Amino acid sequence: MGEQKTVTFQISRQDDPNSPSYVEEFNLPYRPNMNVISALMEIRRNPVTSKGEKTSPVSWDMNCLEEVCGACSMVINGKPRQSCTALIDQLEQPIRLEPMRTFPVVRDLQVDRSRMFDSLKKVKAWIPIDGTYDLGPGPRMPEKKRQWAYELSKCMTCGVCLEACPNVNSKSNFIGPAPLSQVRLFNSHPTGEMNKEERLKEIMGDGGLANCGNSQNCVQSCPKGIPLTTSIAVLNRETTFQAFKDFFGSDH
Repeated sequence: MGEQKTVTFQISRQDDPNSPSYVEEFNLPYRPNMNVISALMEIRRNPVTSKGEKTSPVSWDMNCLEEVCGACSMVINGKPRQSCTALIDQLEQPIRLEPMRTFPVVRDLQVDRSRMFDSLKKVKAWIPIDGTYDLGPGPRMPEKKRQWAYELSKCMTCGVCLEACPNVNSKSNFIGPAPLSQVRLFNSHPTGEMNKEERLKEIMGDGGLANCGNSQNCVQSCPKGIPLTTSIAVLNRETTFQAFKDFFGSDH
């Protein structure tokens, strides 16, 4: 019988947020249809390096395992993506796993995505409905509008677009493509439109649209294929109209 095929992983490790990072290598027996998550599970069951040294289990985030929750984002072979859909057969070896550096590292491949969630709070990325009583059905959206709004609603807050964007970094307070696209989504909703002006004014300030360099890395890296740059272009137009309204005054 021939020698069994193996898969080599080089994983960036970090014991805690203040510790230096280091790399450990692991070898796993190859199995058909493996993905990065299944490989990490194998390493967690038996955390032994390629040198035969026992080590601590690798830490990472995951939940749904079907590219819906967005939790398992990491940098795989230099590219930010979802590890649940990263198939071993399609990756060059050794497979390098690193945490997304846009966000603070908690441990190993696990990061704190609070920066993105705080930005979503900042732009009020929700539909505000007062009271606990039944308000009845809301206004219906035209089908054509609903179709493209659904594309924007696919965002799973994975953070990949923020990691790919060169303007989102520790020296910038740019909120990033995902929160901006959510502004367009909720401003298009018949009920969410009531807060449209408030959301637009929020992204007209520091850290908003003006910080976008239009590199288009976000739309190329988005796992869901969301038209992020289209949303940013639309918001540029709408904030321009809002600026004129603020300057000249408007009753509407």
